[in-house]
Amino acid sequence: MTMRIARPDDLATIVSLTEAAYAPYTALFGVPPIPVTEDYAPRIARSEVWLLESGKESAGLIVLERHADHSMIFSVAVSPAFQGKGFGIALLKWADEQTRLWGLPEVRLYTNAKMDRNIALYTAYGFRETGRRPNPYRPGWTLVDMARSADRATAA
Repeated sequence: MTMRIARPDDLATIVSLTEAAYAPYTALFGVPPIPVTEDYAPRIARSEVWLLESGKESAGLIVLERHADHSMIFSVAVSPAFQGKGFGIALLKWADEQTRLWGLPEVRLYTNAKMDRNIALYTAYGFRETGRRPNPYRPGWTLVDMARSADRATAA
């Protein structure tokens, strides 16, 4: 497995991988989750998107924002062909490492309250729920905010 920063010519791969990874949730919600509808070109330009490759295949990606006092995971997506093989945990570990390299103390993320599998994975990895709030872009949806110390030993 190797991680690399996404390039502009990776845009189609990023869109395709994200659509495939979030497909079960698109079916559950009846509309695509926000990461599926995101315009990734500006995020690529800001160096926020990294691809996880296995051999020559794109196995997953993570979108990590750098803020003054924390990093924020916008999206973790693993290709269906690579799910259940530890690639999601590898991406979370990488986010911890990157956050430490930036000298930041905490990694944060938010997810939809109906994404039980994701919440369970994040909790098992050591994230704690810090609150719930309405999704400002999707009326009726609830977001679960979570955080984890970047210095904490990996739980999973």
